[in-house]
Amino acid sequence: MQLYSKMLAILAVPACQAFLLPLAAHQPGEANQIQGHKNARQNLHKMHAKINKDIAMHGLLLWSSMGFLMPLGILVIRLSIREENRARAKAFFYIHVILQVLSLLLATSGAILSIKTFENSFDNHHQRIGLILYVAIWVQALTGLLRPRRGTKRRSTWYFSHWILGTAVSLLGIINIYTGIMAFHDKTSRATWVWNILFTAQVSLIAFLYLFVEKWDYMRRQGVASGGDPTTPSPNNLTSTQVESGKELVLVPCSKHNALKNLFD
Repeated sequence: MQLYSKMLAILAVPACQAFLLPLAAHQPGEANQIQGHKNARQNLHKMHAKINKDIAMHGLLLWSSMGFLMPLGILVIRLSIREENRARAKAFFYIHVILQVLSLLLATSGAILSIKTFENSFDNHHQRIGLILYVAIWVQALTGLLRPRRGTKRRSTWYFSHWILGTAVSLLGIINIYTGIMAFHDKTSRATWVWNILFTAQVSLIAFLYLFVEKWDYMRRQGVASGGDPTTPSPNNLTSTQVESGKELVLVPCSKHNALKNLFD
């Protein structure tokens, strides 16, 4: 009888262990551990979503600043220089100033977001070029504020420096937008070919308009009107002037007649 009782006790121990183990898995400590893993996964997902949102906001700010407003401001000041109407030229100049100030503010906002959110180790081209641009745009803004008066000796030197720096900043900003798109693709593995195509089309359009403005005066001087028909000089706006050095008759506009007369007198 005692032997039978001992055998029952030996067989009962594994059965109790098999019964108690599932209960132990559902103890409060184990439940808290499972809940902790679930919360960690949720926090990680939220963190990735926030980082992607910050990257998109950073890209939007820098595209608006250096990819759109700054090139547009350069195009507008080119129109201002070639505008003969003084009031329109002044309006173009103020539009240029407004566009450049907005560009500066947006770029500064993008820089602050980058410093606060991202790991700025400056171990890639995008971050290094970005650092150079953040300094250069503020230098360009200061040169704009220190513009000498027209007619002074420093005016031509200032104009050349302001033009070179502004063009360099705009071109470097466009290049850095492309490197930013590449960095976004490397970090998120998302397709970015659509953004590359759209940005290339926008830059090409602005470049075309810039070159068109450069050639517009030349086209007008060639006698090409806006409708494409060649213009013919009329007797009402032309005057004959006999040039002493040549035997041929030259037709010059009336508006330039007095200047040419003073030149040869």
